[in-house]
Amino acid sequence: MEKYNLHFFDNVRKLQGNTIMKHRFIFAILMSLVLTFFMSAWLTYINLGAIDDFSHYWIAAWLLAWPAAGVISFICGPQIHQLAHKIAGKL
Repeated sequence: MEKYNLHFFDNVRKLQGNTIMKHRFIFAILMSLVLTFFMSAWLTYINLGAIDDFSHYWIAAWLLAWPAAGVISFICGPQIHQLAHKIAGKL
């Protein structure tokens, strides 16, 4: 079985100095934005159903979740990347 070629990690290692921190910051913002946007919509729908003020509750939940997810993503991102790399190497 052929191993996956993980070019992403090679590209991240090539980044220098401040660019690494910029990359981590931007990645954390974008990833947390997308995940919390859809997850908050899904959980709002699960909890409340398709009510008249759905978008109000959804956006309120998203605005609370996004900053927390951004910080968590920024802090835990490198460790999660390392873990994923180790797991992929064993598959």
